[in-house]
Amino acid sequence: MAYLLRARPWASERGAEVIEFAIILPLLLLIIFGIVDFGFLFQRYVVMTNAAMEGARVRVLPNYTNDDAIARATAYGVEGGIPDASTCPPYCVDVQVFPYTNPGGVIRPSYKVTINYIHQYQYMGPIASLFGGSFSSTTLRASSTMRSQVP
Repeated sequence: MAYLLRARPWASERGAEVIEFAIILPLLLLIIFGIVDFGFLFQRYVVMTNAAMEGARVRVLPNYTNDDAIARATAYGVEGGIPDASTCPPYCVDVQVFPYTNPGGVIRPSYKVTINYIHQYQYMGPIASLFGGSFSSTTLRASSTMRSQVP
């Protein structure tokens, strides 16, 4: 019994978990917010890819112009939830026309719709700056090419 009374109070491990958690918490938050931000980045890339495909699909149809393709790709970006999809920059749609020669030797026009989007990081930037990193922006590019459907 006398041995228990002489135990040093600082030899106890009570509260060690709280200190360990306080040390690990910033790194854990950095990883979690990085995963969330990458998810938003990937979602925007998928929407851009689909918008480029929609724009190219509209352009290859008869009686449609480059402006129609740009309008469709922009509308798809707005509907897909991309911020500032109606302005250039950060959201820019470009339509290119180039010849396509099929195996039979017939030359037909092909249309390539390219979308460039400057993605601004929102979650990761302030936290990464605490660790000496800087994640300010990156440019996402998506393109789709389709042959003309005119016989």
